Amino acid sequence: MINPDYGSLIDLLPTESNQMTTSAIDTNWMQQAIEIAQQGLGNVEPNPMVGCVIANQEQLLAQGYHEQFGQAHAEVNALASVPSDADLSQASMYVTLEPCCHHGKTPPCTTAIINAGIKRVVVATTDPNGQVNGGGIELLKAAGIEVLLGICEPQANSLIAPYFNATQNKRPWIIAKWAMTLDGKIATTTGSSQWISNAESRAVVHQLRGRMDAILVGHKTAICDNPQLTARPTETTAKRQAIRVVLAQTPTLHLDSHLVCSADEIPVIVTAGPAADSDHCQQLIDNGVEILAFDDNQGIIDGLLSVLYQRQVTNLLVEGGSQLLGSLFDRQLIDEVHVFIAPSLIGGTSAPAPLGGCGIEKMSNALKLTNPQFKTLGDNIYISGRTKRE
Repeated sequence: MINPDYGSLIDLLPTESNQMTTSAIDTNWMQQAIEIAQQGLGNVEPNPMVGCVIANQEQLLAQGYHEQFGQAHAEVNALASVPSDADLSQASMYVTLEPCCHHGKTPPCTTAIINAGIKRVVVATTDPNGQVNGGGIELLKAAGIEVLLGICEPQANSLIAPYFNATQNKRPWIIAKWAMTLDGKIATTTGSSQWISNAESRAVVHQLRGRMDAILVGHKTAICDNPQLTARPTETTAKRQAIRVVLAQTPTLHLDSHLVCSADEIPVIVTAGPAADSDHCQQLIDNGVEILAFDDNQGIIDGLLSVLYQRQVTNLLVEGGSQLLGSLFDRQLIDEVHVFIAPSLIGGTSAPAPLGGCGIEKMSNALKLTNPQFKTLGDNIYISGRTKRE
């Protein structure tokens, strides 16, 4: 599976050495823990991806990762894989995130670690969750376990960025996606947009959708494109289906649209402002659509993001249109970008570009991508990366 968000971490793995220092050994195993943690992508949210390795110097004893939300954490899975004759008193545990110390859907990992007899735990980064946030480390130290903190911390923080964002900012991690022509258009002057990208690019989009909690489009996009917003499964994609969301002030979504017709199978949420037609909203409700009503049009975006956060939506994919993406851009809410560029030209002054809104005034203030990834998908160019404001 193409995974631009975390694929660059693969390049961080060190080359093998017959004589490795303790520091190099710690780094090596932690990078392996980061690598295996990514196998939980799309399955563990709203929890973070976490990986764990148990080793005695250069000898690997066991490893595990958080595989599914609500199920055992990485540390417990790793401990369950330890050979029965292994002596853990001389081993180190490497875990990408501070072990939990509270009862949630599973018992605290700190208890499992202490009971296992491990005497040294290497932690990449602390857990920002207020129920942990250093408490897990303190419990391990109180039990006489040596704790080393901060090995590969930047990579580990990158791994849990959506989780950290939800914890700190109380909103989903917002991922903007669009396909555009070489002259920067996402549709013609008449609104035609299917298909700008090729089949290979669309397959990657289904991979993205297959690890999302929710997918958001603007009302005009929902009307003009009549999208399904589903992750069509292949051999490598579609771990789950995301909630479909339409941002509207006065929704007029057709009752025979793909979204409405499938609302009973995959949830659909439509926002509505104070001027919305109550009769049409009721018809949507009767067809299985959830209506989120707001008293103020200006507060719809903030209100929607708040509701999605409360419903444990960690990753939100925004697929357009120009007005919605521009509004999120102007408010500095876009955290990650995935763009598919086709070698075609359509022209037209009124043909929409990806980002509407007010935009920036100076190039020096342009929103930049950190460590952008570039891939060729047939005749399309795929660019992705996380955003960074200087």
